Amino acid sequence: MPSTSGRKFRVRVGVGLRCAIVGLSTLCTLLVTDCRSNTEVETSQPVTISFFGWGPGSLVEANSAKELLEQFTAQTGIPVKYIVAPESVDERLALFQRWIERKSETPDVLYTDSTWQGIVGDDFIDLNPYLAKEAKAMWPSAVENDTVNGKLLAMPFNLEMGVLHYRSDLLRKYGFRHPPRTWEEMERMAARIQKGERAAGNKSFWGFIWQGADYEGLTCNALEWQASYGGGDIVERSGVVSVNNPKTIAAIKMAKNWIGTISPPSVLTFMEEDTRTIWDLGNAAFLRDWIWRGTPGDRSGSFRPGAVTFLPAEVRQAGVLGGQSLAISKYSMHPRQAAELIRFLTSRDVQLKLSRESLLPAIREFYENPEYSDASSQLGPLKSTLISGGVARPSAVCGRHYPEVSRAYYTAVHSALSGQVSVEKAMADLQTELEAITGFKRGDPPPAPESR
Repeated sequence: MPSTSGRKFRVRVGVGLRCAIVGLSTLCTLLVTDCRSNTEVETSQPVTISFFGWGPGSLVEANSAKELLEQFTAQTGIPVKYIVAPESVDERLALFQRWIERKSETPDVLYTDSTWQGIVGDDFIDLNPYLAKEAKAMWPSAVENDTVNGKLLAMPFNLEMGVLHYRSDLLRKYGFRHPPRTWEEMERMAARIQKGERAAGNKSFWGFIWQGADYEGLTCNALEWQASYGGGDIVERSGVVSVNNPKTIAAIKMAKNWIGTISPPSVLTFMEEDTRTIWDLGNAAFLRDWIWRGTPGDRSGSFRPGAVTFLPAEVRQAGVLGGQSLAISKYSMHPRQAAELIRFLTSRDVQLKLSRESLLPAIREFYENPEYSDASSQLGPLKSTLISGGVARPSAVCGRHYPEVSRAYYTAVHSALSGQVSVEKAMADLQTELEAITGFKRGDPPPAPESR
């Protein structure tokens, strides 16, 4: 018969196995319970989602955001906490990157710049499982921009392009029959109108205002100048750094000459809202801004009568493409509810509502149906360029390096405009810096297609 020690051993082993099994069972139960808990949050528990929205803008935008989110909550029962973003895109991105470092569950939904997908796209979830059908209704090039390696990292929300706003009444008053076609022509018009308006008593009047602070807005402005001169796109799609060339240098020297003549010295501190304030007060003849300011329903308080046209060009029309999309952070605990908010904000009814108020929507029907896109005589002539594409910032080719590239670019341009260094030295140093950041070699810009 078996020994007592053997029986005791078997008993000990049996007890040990039972304890292990109980322990594993408990662990599995906890894991399943935890998973079920998360699932219940996603499917049945009332939750509040957070939306990192647009920055401070006009009263129309603020009211629209409030009304839309209240309407969404009324329809779905999902409350939304609105987080107002900084005005600067750079500051907005930096804030989100700090959230990423902490793997913060807030925010759930983000209002992203069109350049972000290549920078922080790894921290967005793929929207295809939630919104693939809805994405087919959006403008194809915008969807393409938001798709990386087959993943829909964001849903297009609105489109933008840099354009020239002008006072049509003042052009008529001073005998100009059409808006400027070249930068040289714009300078002459701006100087003449400025002189006349100041003589008439408006000492605060300026010929041309634009965004000259050292931030992303200056990247957009300066890229438009250099591209319109045929100076390329900073970093070309072929993977070469082309910024240090005679045409870019000539374009930046042109802009430098505006400061203190047709543009105020303080223009080097201006962001969008600063220029809009001057424009809304009727204190400028020309304004470089985004196309949405000329939409049929723009009730931002801007001085009327105004009109919109292409930016002046020496070689090519070069409005920088912009726009925003909506993404979901991969650290969100409520992706299903977050996707519902995106579905609502990009729905046909909401998109067309926004088109009547302040934004150019991303829904393709707006551009394909003349009933909507041709409702404004201002937008109509610009539609073909908006659709075919203007100038894209080099975010795709630079990827995660784009923030460094843009920062180096606008810092160099700002130093040249402010007279800290010569334009030639600023561009030569920038060339070396961008080669180090990107790992790309020096190259020449491709021939620019003539569009004048």
